[in-house]
Amino acid sequence: MIPRPFWLNRIHELWGEAPIVWLAGVRRVGKSTLALSLGAERARYVNCDLPIVEDLVKDPELFYRNCEHPIVIFDEIHQLRDPACLLKVGADIFPHLRILATGSSTLAASRKFRDTLAGRKRNLHLTPVLWDELAAFGSATLLRRLYHGGLPEALLSEAKKPGFYREWMDSFFSRDIQRLFAFRDPDKFNALFEFVMKQSGGLLEVTRTAGALGISRPTVESHLRALEATHAVTLLRPFFGGGQREIIKMSKVYAFDTGFVSFSRGWDPLRPEDYGHLWKHLVLEYLQAHAWRIQYWRDTAGREVDFIIARGRDEVDAIECKWDPAEFDAAALRVFRSYYPRGKNFVLTPISGPGYSKLAGDLEVFVCPPEGWLKAPGRAEGPPV
Repeated sequence: MIPRPFWLNRIHELWGEAPIVWLAGVRRVGKSTLALSLGAERARYVNCDLPIVEDLVKDPELFYRNCEHPIVIFDEIHQLRDPACLLKVGADIFPHLRILATGSSTLAASRKFRDTLAGRKRNLHLTPVLWDELAAFGSATLLRRLYHGGLPEALLSEAKKPGFYREWMDSFFSRDIQRLFAFRDPDKFNALFEFVMKQSGGLLEVTRTAGALGISRPTVESHLRALEATHAVTLLRPFFGGGQREIIKMSKVYAFDTGFVSFSRGWDPLRPEDYGHLWKHLVLEYLQAHAWRIQYWRDTAGREVDFIIARGRDEVDAIECKWDPAEFDAAALRVFRSYYPRGKNFVLTPISGPGYSKLAGDLEVFVCPPEGWLKAPGRAEGPPV
């Protein structure tokens, strides 16, 4: 079992705030393995995919009273008929217990939960393998991470197997989307999902997308909400407020994993010109694991800053992603800073070492790997998204 200390630490930190941690993430991202790594000697593991579990937890109070472990894990808890009641009883009557519940979607995506767990839970989104976790995965190089993606099974595979990605997409619809949202037409859903993966990293205009696919706008919107709720896509909203020619409505869309982006685009093998596009996805996943709300900035002239993170009132980090830092052009950043002068500027790149500062005209820019943003002097800490 490959250790993932960052995620284990996050679980324990969140248990310090609430008795229930909801661990969400896409299928095969490693939720069950992470849960099991809490240790059989300390945790009671319950696989809610098994039919017998419904009867096991029929009387929640009796179930918890017979638990001899300080931790209870409910894997895929949304499969149960009344998971909210089970979790509520555990949190309210047995406050000494710590509960980990896993599922592919956000809690809000299931009608079974409503608001009954308000104040009793914290959410944790498990991303594919992070940039700084690669060393724990043996021979998994950065280029393999970009090409194969960050689902552990795919990352550890010596060769990229198209069947893995096709089967994942089929099971994603039947086991997650159809059960949670009751969509009846897999062809429409998969057409949109594949379209989004091919557009990943770009602007998403719903009306144009509907027209291109021959699907109604309401259907596109409902399917996008489902993809976002199940963490299969990230919709980045634009940052705006200071300039008069900023994009204020259109979101950018990012698929959840570089392996699926390269698979959908037919990038086999990868070429050097593909690296920068996929690197931006890897940086986003790192920021999602560590950051507050993430946005992007773009003006009507097409000048763009990859990621914007607000750190305080009128103070924002501006983050550009470059595979090769020599390719960085500060023109868009200068325009952005003319509207929002307060904050730090970063170029995140896959270099080793702590990073370095440079001047781009009158702007100071810190060039560093992703963890350099996290450790930058003066950067305020905040809870993950």
